[in-house]
Amino acid sequence: MRLFLQSIALSLAAGFLSGPVFAACSGLDLIAAMSADARMALDSRVAQHPYAEGNFWQARRGDAVLTIAGTYHMDDPRLDAVLPALAPLIAAAKTVLVEAGPEEQAALKAAVTRDPGVMFIIDGATLPERLPKADWDALAIALRARGIPPFVGAKFQPWYVAMVLGIPPCAMADVQAGARGLDQRVIDIAAKTDTPLRALEPYDTLFQIFGAIPDADQEAMIRSSLALADQAEDYHATLIEAYFAQETRMIWEFARLQALQTGTEPEAVVETEFALMNDILLVRRNRAWIPVIEAALTAGPTFAAFGALHLSGDDGVLALLERAGFTLERLPI
Repeated sequence: MRLFLQSIALSLAAGFLSGPVFAACSGLDLIAAMSADARMALDSRVAQHPYAEGNFWQARRGDAVLTIAGTYHMDDPRLDAVLPALAPLIAAAKTVLVEAGPEEQAALKAAVTRDPGVMFIIDGATLPERLPKADWDALAIALRARGIPPFVGAKFQPWYVAMVLGIPPCAMADVQAGARGLDQRVIDIAAKTDTPLRALEPYDTLFQIFGAIPDADQEAMIRSSLALADQAEDYHATLIEAYFAQETRMIWEFARLQALQTGTEPEAVVETEFALMNDILLVRRNRAWIPVIEAALTAGPTFAAFGALHLSGDDGVLALLERAGFTLERLPI
């Protein structure tokens, strides 16, 4: 789950964290380092899911034209290479849809200022009191490595701590500076071309999702992330390389296999945890986005940019669009 939590954390954490600047990341691509047999097994799992590859798509149904960009939330110079192909498609759109635009980002920060309880423990036991001592001691070390004083992290909501642990220390500087991933690049182009920008979901969607998870499950998320903390840079590198290889489903299936192989939790628990996260973080949101996309298309050609992990699978955005009568074509970008 770590790779998926990292992709969510990178978009939500920017603007809320502060601390020293760390060196650039230089981790190992763990998928590339797999043995031939292990890679074959992983490829087999990936092949079971529709639209397992490809970040850029066009969907058509009658006169309706939807261009889709599966995004990566952090900055990377390789993202600039796709902009010349995307810019005219954005300019030609009547609406650009993103997970969160400038208005939603501002509303998010205002909400935390107005009600700190959405991200911080205001009443009751803090994390040092709720976690076993060994877990808290390990968490304190991991927080310091990310420039977060443990006395501050002690009051984070458990789900937010788990997400922060998905960001390696080497990537915190980019987060603090404001992650300028492909999403932000799309927003910038939309602003320059005066293309109307809309959000796919309310600004507080993730707050609502994570806030509904029982405390015990949130604390289990912390333990799962801590178990992999020593390989934080490697997971970061793996996520990036899988994205630029446009092997979007590979990210999720590799994370599942890694969680199973750590042996920190029984297989049934891992599978249950992944099924839960798939449902609440991907499937439910994907389904909620389809009516928003349909509404935007009534105004004309639409460009949608959102995390690449939302593309694949039986309940991925692409499969949902296909079931809604759209014909899909992968774009050569």
